[in-house]
Amino acid sequence: MIASFLPLWVLASSLVPAILIFLLPEQQRGARTALNLTAAVLKLVLVAIMTWGVAQGTVYEVRFAMVPGADFILRADAMACLFAGLSALLWFFTTVYAIGYLEGAPNRSRFFGFFSLCVASTMGIALSGNLITFLLFYELLTLSTYPLVVHRGTEKALAAGRVYLRYTITGGAALLLGIAVLYSLVGDVEFLETGSLRSVPESAWPQLRIAFALMIAGLGVKAALVPLHGWLPQAMVAPAPVSALLHAVAVVKAGAFGIVRVVYDVYGIEFARQLALLTPLMIVACATILWGSVRALAQTDLKRRLAFSTVSQVSYIALGVSLFGPLGTIGGLVHLLHQGIMKVTLFYCAGNFAETLGVHDIRELDGAGRRMPITSTAFTIGAFGMIGVPPLAGFVSKWYLGLGAFEAGMPWVLGVLIVSSMLNAAYFLPIVHRLWFRPIAGAWPEEHTFGRFETSAWFLVPTIATALFTVGAGLFAGAPFSPLEWAMLITRREYLP
Repeated sequence: MIASFLPLWVLASSLVPAILIFLLPEQQRGARTALNLTAAVLKLVLVAIMTWGVAQGTVYEVRFAMVPGADFILRADAMACLFAGLSALLWFFTTVYAIGYLEGAPNRSRFFGFFSLCVASTMGIALSGNLITFLLFYELLTLSTYPLVVHRGTEKALAAGRVYLRYTITGGAALLLGIAVLYSLVGDVEFLETGSLRSVPESAWPQLRIAFALMIAGLGVKAALVPLHGWLPQAMVAPAPVSALLHAVAVVKAGAFGIVRVVYDVYGIEFARQLALLTPLMIVACATILWGSVRALAQTDLKRRLAFSTVSQVSYIALGVSLFGPLGTIGGLVHLLHQGIMKVTLFYCAGNFAETLGVHDIRELDGAGRRMPITSTAFTIGAFGMIGVPPLAGFVSKWYLGLGAFEAGMPWVLGVLIVSSMLNAAYFLPIVHRLWFRPIAGAWPEEHTFGRFETSAWFLVPTIATALFTVGAGLFAGAPFSPLEWAMLITRREYLP
């Protein structure tokens, strides 16, 4: 009985700490740190237990009647564990990073309260068993991330927050309308492997196409699909832990995960192809991949370059989803994990450079590899992973996406991947060159020392850990419970007849 409520316990491991942190006085630093770390470790343990059970065929589901005709459903399936596992792991490291980053800063209880609420929303999205539950947590994510974006309270931060709200609230309205169209046709729609709409009569197919377009538009805002991506670069005024959370764990990934759910577990991949829904999604994904990379080339601010890189890289997930065939699916699903690990590493490094050297502009990074060799090595690993250099995590993703393009009879997609990788190299390699091969230009803008370490140990531990994960996910891609093996497990289930 207790085990069947495991999805609820996973959700509570973020929601309860969020409430308690809000109630803590600002000066209770030790209690707040202990609560944050205990909750993060507990969540990791609970998600690991849940993932092991799902792999063995155990069903975890919590269901409550919410309103007539619609239930509140939390369900742990293989797809849920994919996203929940990523969120739990990276939340732990980002919590460690944020504790060091917010040292001495004001409004820490407010920050960590919304930080935990944000992760609770992400876990709710991962574990949602139907569209109604998904929508509730999707909107809660918007409300909980806004205070993090505007945390610094500057005019620039407040302006970015307004842009963020305009985009995400409009996207949420489109998602709601799409779900309403589906509800009018078939009632409450649950997430089922191979889809739940196969029995809809052909006379309703036009409405199904309209609902799909509305939902993908709503999800595409958070997934930063072109032309719905404008909020993401603006949100880079947020503190480094928030940027890492937005790009690798929460908002952007929630949109991408929602697209995966709609295609595979609402429509079903074969039915989506029958409705001719995959090709338009593929075209948008390819356009976003190339446009994001081109825009990244023009950025001199490090975080903005990483932001446009995210616009490009997250669309690999949508591309894999839109390629009809198991290999493309594997590539898209595994990139959901791999991109998160690589991108969070890069944002940790950007935060390290900013907090230690006062560097925000790429042109100020000359020689930083000699001053901060560990951070610069981690950045190099993350950058090479994004480019797709073997044997790193990004290579595995691009390899399967390339194979999926041939499997789907669309070799031109391979050309998009090659051009994208060349653009990745064009905007990452100059940074790596500056770090390691340029002489130090002079004094750093604002240098701080941290004893015998190059920067705070709170910053270094998460950076090293996620860089090692970037290497390990590629080297040990065939190991049990690796991202690749889990993506293969999901794919086998999604393509069952």
